[in-house]
Amino acid sequence: MVRRADGPVDGAGSDATGAVQLPVDVDHAAVFAALPTPYLVLTPDLVIADANPAYLATTGRSLEELVGRNVFDAFPGNPNDSDPDGGVGKVRASLERARDTGRPHTMAVQEYDIPATAGGYTKRFWSLISVPVLDASGRCRYVLQRAEDITDYVREQAQAAHPSGTGKKWQRRVLEVESDLFARAAELRASREAEAETARRLAALSGVALALGRAETLDDLARVVTEEGLVALGAHGGAVAMCEGEGHLRLVLTEGMSPVGVGPDALLPLDAPYPGCVAARTGERVVLADRASSEAFSPELAELVATTGVQAWAAVPLESGGRRIGSLSVGWTTPPALADADVELLVAMAAQAAQALERIRAREAEQERQAAVQGMAEALQRSLLTEPPQPDRLEVAVRYVPAASQAEVGGDWYDAFLIGDGRTALVIGDVTGHDRHAAAAMAQVRNVLRGVAHCRQGSPATVLTSLDQAMRDLAVDTLATAVLATIEQPPEAAGGGVRLLRWSNAGHPPPLLVSPEGTVTLLEEEPDLLLGLDPSAPRTDHVHELRPGATVVLYTDGLVERRGATLDQGIDGLVESVGGWGPLPVEELCDRLLAERSGAVEDDVALLVLRAWPEEAPVSSPNP
Repeated sequence: MVRRADGPVDGAGSDATGAVQLPVDVDHAAVFAALPTPYLVLTPDLVIADANPAYLATTGRSLEELVGRNVFDAFPGNPNDSDPDGGVGKVRASLERARDTGRPHTMAVQEYDIPATAGGYTKRFWSLISVPVLDASGRCRYVLQRAEDITDYVREQAQAAHPSGTGKKWQRRVLEVESDLFARAAELRASREAEAETARRLAALSGVALALGRAETLDDLARVVTEEGLVALGAHGGAVAMCEGEGHLRLVLTEGMSPVGVGPDALLPLDAPYPGCVAARTGERVVLADRASSEAFSPELAELVATTGVQAWAAVPLESGGRRIGSLSVGWTTPPALADADVELLVAMAAQAAQALERIRAREAEQERQAAVQGMAEALQRSLLTEPPQPDRLEVAVRYVPAASQAEVGGDWYDAFLIGDGRTALVIGDVTGHDRHAAAAMAQVRNVLRGVAHCRQGSPATVLTSLDQAMRDLAVDTLATAVLATIEQPPEAAGGGVRLLRWSNAGHPPPLLVSPEGTVTLLEEEPDLLLGLDPSAPRTDHVHELRPGATVVLYTDGLVERRGATLDQGIDGLVESVGGWGPLPVEELCDRLLAERSGAVEDDVALLVLRAWPEEAPVSSPNP
């Protein structure tokens, strides 16, 4: 039977088909405020968190006077002959017992005077019950104190016991009061049971909500709802259906709930004659309370009842922002006494599931976008960070490590290429930023530098000056640091294999030079201005002899930046590492230096290592 939340309702609360109309929502705050019995809400450390109007009227207090105060500060005991502390100890013990055991505790009639507005105390007798409110993990979240004022009854009992009150009039009054007290006790028992059931449902809903908050995939969501949610409803199985594509539902079911020929995770047509499909398609709640109702719903569902033994069904739509995005269904092998509160609990779970579903789908869409960006970044990286040339008697190894997994390229780059006059150019640089915008700027700077180097064929300082001017003229709006070096071999030094390392530094960390004997020298000269600031700034060339077997290490700051350490300390650490591993083959040296920073790289890292070999030595040899 399909029951509409907005259908016409007769005076008895039924629609035209005779089905009971269910409320869309329950305003628990209004219910609490309307309760005629006084209730006080306490935190586990017995601080007043709330009180209903009946409690405030009984005690003559306002909410502002009570909230935030310890209950025994707000209501101190009035010492008397039988209770030196005025009953504080007994009431505290009852509250703490309920809190610590997780079970309600009923006190005997308790005399507990309350402060009077005019000063002093007013004698009162109370029927007190302490009720714990548990969270999903079973811990006490709040303690409810039901405080029924029975002062009038106690006084009437006392008068009835007096000789002057033993007449028929007083006996009749005693019977009336006792009957009234019995009726009220029955009401209170029912109220306590209802409160415990409400607490159980709220705890179950809280548990589902917490678990849904941790769900990261659609399968996680379905598992939470069909496992944890079913426990709260006492159901045999369940299904989460999610709209997918045009006219289909992706269905995730618990074992033993699948229609014939449908797996536990499959697609169903949106117009299939099952309760979950109808709820997702129409937005209506479907409640089939027994086997007869289920068999009458559709021949397909009747077949499902016969094959699975699931006789009763309830399905509600999953909705978000006015859109239907799926449905939540549960089934029972034994028809339950399905109360309105059970359906409302299912609706509340569906609302939580819908929010989680939208969050998961948004996350999956973002992951797809990031994957697309990553693919483009990888292609850009392959096109820009190319394999270096291997000039005669020189060996070059390069590495690049991105700062973030979602963007495989950033602002750091390396480059090595041959210039027309026979020199080998080495470049290491860092454009500000760590995303695809930095990558685009890096591509511009790298390509312009290559073009300028080939056209000008000047010294590194001359080429960097021309690059700075070109960046201004071409409106390459970025800042960058860089080291440009060339490997030269004067004709008079060709026979001995001695070369010259000539470089210019535009605000970049200094290169390292490892001698054939293993001594590490930090080529630390005063760096020139960054690129992109002032094209007219002077730039300087530096020269150092490069003997056969020597190694040059160029790097970006990501290799030497360490949390809690200065850049100079990071460079000192790099010098020490290179000093220990300098004789290794250049490829292995690169891997060792990066492995040392494994898991600690917070910025892009570009690394270039060059080794010069003697004329007679094979390049693949690890030793000069």
